[in-house]
Amino acid sequence: MKKFRKLLAGAAVLLVAVMATACSGKSKSENSSGTPKELNVQFVPSQAATELESRAKPLEKMLSDRLGIPVHVSMSTDYNTVVEAMKSKKVDVGFLPPNGYVLAHKQGAADVLLQAQRYGVKQPGGRPTKNLVNTYRAEILVKKGSNIKSWKDLKGKSISIQSPTSSAGYVYPIAELKEKGLDVKKSCKLVTVTGQDQSVLNVLNGDTDAAFVFEDARTIVKKDNPKIMSQVVPIYFTKPIPNDTISVVPSMSKSFRKKLANAFIDIGKSKKGRKIIESIYTHEGYVTSKDSDFNVVRKYEKIIESTKK
Repeated sequence: MKKFRKLLAGAAVLLVAVMATACSGKSKSENSSGTPKELNVQFVPSQAATELESRAKPLEKMLSDRLGIPVHVSMSTDYNTVVEAMKSKKVDVGFLPPNGYVLAHKQGAADVLLQAQRYGVKQPGGRPTKNLVNTYRAEILVKKGSNIKSWKDLKGKSISIQSPTSSAGYVYPIAELKEKGLDVKKSCKLVTVTGQDQSVLNVLNGDTDAAFVFEDARTIVKKDNPKIMSQVVPIYFTKPIPNDTISVVPSMSKSFRKKLANAFIDIGKSKKGRKIIESIYTHEGYVTSKDSDFNVVRKYEKIIESTKK
């Protein structure tokens, strides 16, 4: 009987110890996942990748100073890679376009935190306005003097596009033209490139007949080629698209999300910070956002899905 009591007492002590360890581990895990000890931020090139990475590097210190933790900025090959990295929690923050965000959210990899603001664009000429907006448009570019005068002339032509998660470089133009009666995936030769500056150059150099890009992607090339605005011209504009997102992993705590959002908004308002984000994605600042802002994107995605059948 004494032996049994000793065994029982020992088991009880062991059980308490195991429960204490388990509770301790859970608390540590929640703190670790909810409030990062260091932050990994990833971008996708909208222009030459090596150049963009060097421009994005100064964000490391600016974010680190405001958050009080180490920050690492890296470049990805495409949006799908960012989504996968966020799913595996190798990346905490992803700069995702609308469709990239919708895909990531659907897979439980990301929640939207902020939306970028840009200056509006006035046509013709692609001149920026003084008004900050939360939306932009996609455009279809052709070489000036081309026999392509409207979207109807694209049948049988070659088109530079971005990855399937790019809103301006893929989803919106393809979805809208599909609704109009032109299935470009079946009727055109689609050439996938990395960087919308490359799409513009492809049209200029005659490598493709047209390009799907954001309005007005020609300005990226303008510094190296001041004549680009007259050499390559738009023939079509889509309906407004929600601006790019700064998205975070769902496990991030609400308190840290608020701190992170404030850090990005503060950077966008500072002279030095705005210069950096302008050089990366032509962002002019950030505003808070919510998931329902992207329901229109989901509608276009359904149209894209129908083109696969």
